[in-house]
Amino acid sequence: MPPVFRFAPSPNGFLHLGHAYSALLNFDRARETGGRLLLRIEDIDATRCRPEFEAAIYEDLAWLGIDWETPVRRQSEHLADYRAALEKLSALGLVYPAFESRAEIARLVAACKADGPWPRDPDGAPLYPGEAKSLPASERSRLIVSGAPYALRLDMAVACQRVAGLTWNELGEGPDGERGMVAAQPEAWGDVILARKETPTSYHLSVVVDDALQGVSEIVRGQDLFHATSVHRLLQALLDLPEPAYRHHALIRGADGRKLSKSDCSTGLRELRAAGVSPAGIRRSVGLG
Repeated sequence: MPPVFRFAPSPNGFLHLGHAYSALLNFDRARETGGRLLLRIEDIDATRCRPEFEAAIYEDLAWLGIDWETPVRRQSEHLADYRAALEKLSALGLVYPAFESRAEIARLVAACKADGPWPRDPDGAPLYPGEAKSLPASERSRLIVSGAPYALRLDMAVACQRVAGLTWNELGEGPDGERGMVAAQPEAWGDVILARKETPTSYHLSVVVDDALQGVSEIVRGQDLFHATSVHRLLQALLDLPEPAYRHHALIRGADGRKLSKSDCSTGLRELRAAGVSPAGIRRSVGLG
């Protein structure tokens, strides 16, 4: 079978040079290997994703000379797939509802810090400090029936007991030069959110389900998602999903050294195109010329 690659942007802003680099890498890899390139629209965040941003994605990618298979998978049209995966994890006793608001979690973290530093995940966010796992089933049911907002979290400790010794094949390079077989460390993320009351999925859950359903065999993406691969490998193992290879690439950064933002017009593809930059010029600017 030919290898399958995917570029999966979120339509919550216009594409910039960093997106162009990742899209072009996937496109080039597909051509070099005789593989297929898929485009996926990750639009589960209904509050930020907008139709005009999605339309601009198609326009910008076509301008770059990238083509992809159709139809395009839009996550908002496949919520049942994520719900089924979540139900499978729930049946394994790995999911629980947590009812604290962000403000309440911040207060809990502050209280925990009184006894010393509180651990943070690889993205720098404090690990979930709540006691929702110890709530009686009757209290959980009461809160849900009352309409209280909640997040469905993965019981990381129990999940890691079920599948230990996970690794992945890193064909690219991690932020600290990691290559080859990399040991997954999902416990570093704590009890990650898998879904919320208003939507049956999260980035972590939907991405592994989509990649499996679409037969993605090599995932080419930025190093900012390198550590998240540990969570993805864990979910793949728990859900009996195939394991793809991963190729993480360096990020295109701004003049200040920071990761590019969709709000930075100086690196936006639309602005660069309007200024007369050509697709070949974009390739050269990201080191692919």
